[in-house]
Amino acid sequence: MPDAVVVGADLGTSGLKLAALDDAGVVVAESEAAYDVDRPRPGWAQTPVAVWLRALDDARAELVHRLGGRPVAALGLSGQMHGAVLVDAAGAALAPALLWPDQRAAAELQRWRELPAADRAALANPLAAGMTGPLLAWLAVHEPGLVARAATVLLPKDAVRAALVLGTDPAVTDRSDASATLLWDVPADGWSAAATAAAGVDPGLLPAVRPGHEVVGTTGLLGGDTPVVVGGADTPLALLAAGTGRGVQVNLGSGAQLLRPRVAPAPAEDPVVHCFADVEDGWYAMAALQNAGTAWSWVGSVLGLDWAGLAGSLAASPIGAGGVSFAPFLTGERGGVAGPGARGSWTGLSADTTRADLARAALEGVVCAVAAGLDLLGPGDGLVVLTGGGARDPGVQQLLADVLGRPVQHVQVRSASAAGAAVLAARGVGRELVPQRVGDPVVEPRQQAAAAVVRERWTAQT
Repeated sequence: MPDAVVVGADLGTSGLKLAALDDAGVVVAESEAAYDVDRPRPGWAQTPVAVWLRALDDARAELVHRLGGRPVAALGLSGQMHGAVLVDAAGAALAPALLWPDQRAAAELQRWRELPAADRAALANPLAAGMTGPLLAWLAVHEPGLVARAATVLLPKDAVRAALVLGTDPAVTDRSDASATLLWDVPADGWSAAATAAAGVDPGLLPAVRPGHEVVGTTGLLGGDTPVVVGGADTPLALLAAGTGRGVQVNLGSGAQLLRPRVAPAPAEDPVVHCFADVEDGWYAMAALQNAGTAWSWVGSVLGLDWAGLAGSLAASPIGAGGVSFAPFLTGERGGVAGPGARGSWTGLSADTTRADLARAALEGVVCAVAAGLDLLGPGDGLVVLTGGGARDPGVQQLLADVLGRPVQHVQVRSASAAGAAVLAARGVGRELVPQRVGDPVVEPRQQAAAAVVRERWTAQT
């Protein structure tokens, strides 16, 4: 009988990934399935849970084939943060899941602004319309009949788990997701009565909060009766998989997440960074950028460059891009570095500006935004751990080291969020698992003075 594996499922915004890890932490099989986000009106973003379940079934079939009969010891789930899914007592979704990019609840944020100062400070997070609390408040106003029929509100990964694990109470989430709802009292580490009242819903609608590694039932999805654990949110699970216990981690993908683990939770009335629970017993601070790899993709399409051509501009144009600066905020931002109304631009153009200058300015602009986000996390020194596909290029790594003025190291963990979910699954059945990590060489700053000039100009022009 071949050795059993543990499986992590990562429910992303536009795709689902499964990863099977062996006892050595090696990803021995992967599969994925894509889906679209439904945008029925401007500013709305939603997905029927049935779409996620079909994607899971497709990915499952491929994974089982690649495992070749290898047994699965446990399953853990990772999910996109925020969002709201109303379900009945059996865990069946009553309507499409509302997702984190959804802006329909922007007006409902006023309820949170009007909370008494102490209650607002206890939430310790910036206000965002796509978080569970405001979305739930919108539903209470615009879909009161739907809310009345609901037994509980779940986060995305919880709604998928509820559909997999039948015959148990579906009203369960974990701290990492609960703390990101704008319904969580951070210092008290529990649901906020004041914020729940602001949402205009019965507190009984909120799920129970359990450890991410706790087994809550079994599923026949992967053959046999596979134990399923509660799971966690995608960002802290990726942090767990990367093993960044101290210092700072920068995940550079479509967006950018700038993470400082092991922070002390404290009230903050008007914070510029998030304070969320991790998937163990601690907390991490996060500054997030919506526009990173997506801005680079847009620039590449406009300039007719693939990624190799875009990254190649670092050799074709000198640092500073001939005086051109790029603001990457094509879809606005969440506050802190830039606001929701911010937009992208190239500035400092001249008759001598080349396509390579425009491309390099785009790379520098995103990296400057990352540096501004790190500033929000507070002073720091030492190594910056880089994760995500956007940081794989050696030239980008050098640019980050120069602009940040700190050594950087790209650490690659295959299917990081799914691997983190697999770690929780392993813990749930008494196994220890450390995902395999591959670290690139540490990159030291080389042009720190010139990069400081670039950043100063970028700050002045954006």
